[in-house]
Parts: sequence; structure tokens; C-alpha cells
Amino acid sequence: MTFLSIMNSTPLYIMVMLGLGFVFLLCVLTLRQAWQRARELGLTREEIMGVVKSSALFCIVPSLSVVVGLFSLQAMIGVPWAWFRLSVVGAVSYELVAADMAATGAGYDSLSALVEANDPNVVGAVMLAMSLGIIGGVVACLLFGKSIQTGMTSFREKSGAWGALVMSCFVMALMAVFAPARSIFMGPVATLTLITSALITIAHRWIIKKFGVKWLSNFVMADALILGMVSAVFWNALLS
Repeated sequence: MTFLSIMNSTPLYIMVMLGLGFVFLLCVLTLRQAWQRARELGLTREEIMGVVKSSALFCIVPSLSVVVGLFSLQAMIGVPWAWFRLSVVGAVSYELVAADMAATGAGYDSLSALVEANDPNVVGAVMLAMSLGIIGGVVACLLFGKSIQTGMTSFREKSGAWGALVMSCFVMALMAVFAPARSIFMGPVATLTLITSALITIAHRWIIKKFGVKWLSNFVMADALILGMVSAVFWNALLS
């Protein structure tokens, strides 16, 4: 068996569907309890349905970026595992970084090199790196999230403009960990794709601010992903 044959195997599909079925069951139970609680508070059925419909519409549009990410991720790690990761806990940026770290740790230059080699011995390492790596953040949020948030809010309020600057630098540092620094050293195509995606994002923000089309903010990530991938094909053809 090869790497991709395992990552697209029937047993993995079955296990993923079982896991997602459990998550879906939890969502249904939570919705049922929330509905009952809303009725206890005196809300009418029409009012509750209005909230449900507006929430559903609000969730569908931002999820377009997740769907686009699914298409790009499944090309690297197969359909079921990409489906599972982006449906439960995960993001395209994190998943690709974690999988790439597992591939480089196994001796390959990148995740693309691992997929090209189709080495089945690294399947477990890729899955564990993508799964266990993010659990620490989830557990830390449960244990320390509230204290961290209140501490950061208090620091920002006490420090004024300096506190706002520190928080902005902190966010920029988090962003730098995931994409720019790595992409710049992966070749001219990756660098130009990164620049193109950044320009597309800036253009979206300018249009939103200039013309007040706030609904466009829901499509910024999806458009940046799609047009960024299109530009990658263009830059690759131009520079090859």
C-alpha cells in the first residue's frame, strides 16, 4: 500500500464518518437543549426559528473558505482525513504546517515530496502530528483561556496605546509563524503567490472600507485562497 491509498482507504472513510456522526449527534442534542431553554424563557417558535435561520445563513457564507481549503488539503493528504480535520478542529494553515513538519521530520524536503514518494511508513506520523499538536491549544484554552483573556484585557486597558501596540505585535507574530516566513524561502512561485494573496486581501479591505460593502468581508479568505491558487498556476507557468 502507498501513502495516498491508505489516506483514501475505505476503513479511514468509515472511521471518519463515525467520528463526524458523533459530533453531529452532539450538535443535535445541544440544539434540542437550547430550543427547550429558549421556550422556558418565553420565546415563541417564530422567534426561535428566526434565530436558527439567521445563524445558518451566517455560518454558510464563511464556510466557503473552509470548502476551498478542503479541496487544497485533500490533494495532499487524501479526502477523508482532510474532511475530518476541517470538520472538527483544524484550519488549513495549521494542518499543512503540521503535516509538512511530520514529512520533514521523516527526512523529506516537504509534504509535497512525501506525497510524491508515496511512502506509507509516514502515515501515522502525519496523522499524529496533525491531531496531537492542536490538542495542547484546546486543553490550554479550557484551563487558562479565561485568565489569559482577562489578563490581556486588563493590560491593554492599563497601558493605553502601548498596550494596543503590544497586542498588535503579538498577533503579527502569530501570523508570521504560519505562512510568510516559510513561504518566502520555498521558491519564487510561493513568494509571488503569497504577495498576490496579500494584495487580494488588501484590495478587498479597501473596497469594503471605501464603498461600505460589509458583506464582502465574509468572502475575503475564500477569494484570497481561490485567486491565490489561480495565481500560483500562472506564476508557475510563467517562471518554468
